[in-house]
Amino acid sequence: MSKFLKLPMPEEIEEDPLAGIANLFDVSVVFIVGLMISLFSVYRMGGLLNPETEVTMVLTNPNGDQEIITRRGTEIEAYRVTADAVSGGDGVRLGIAYRLPDGQVIYVPEVENGN
Repeated sequence: MSKFLKLPMPEEIEEDPLAGIANLFDVSVVFIVGLMISLFSVYRMGGLLNPETEVTMVLTNPNGDQEIITRRGTEIEAYRVTADAVSGGDGVRLGIAYRLPDGQVIYVPEVENGN
């Protein structure tokens, strides 16, 4: 049996105590990439990675100030929303928007009276 199974003697074995650290690093990198992929799929954020899509996000800080961030291709634009009414001019009322308790906004267009 000894001619088929040749095991080194215990004093001949050289052990590196840091040999397992490299494997732990590799496992952690694979775990982080898997976590990122699962978060992108759960929150349906795949459009952030596609350069052909247009992405718009609205950020609100604790004070209630809002910022609109829009990405078109590789161009990113940021707009701050203020309470000041700067716009003016002639226009036509298009409809009414309602905000539901869950935060969803529903737009109801105006119905023209036969004009």
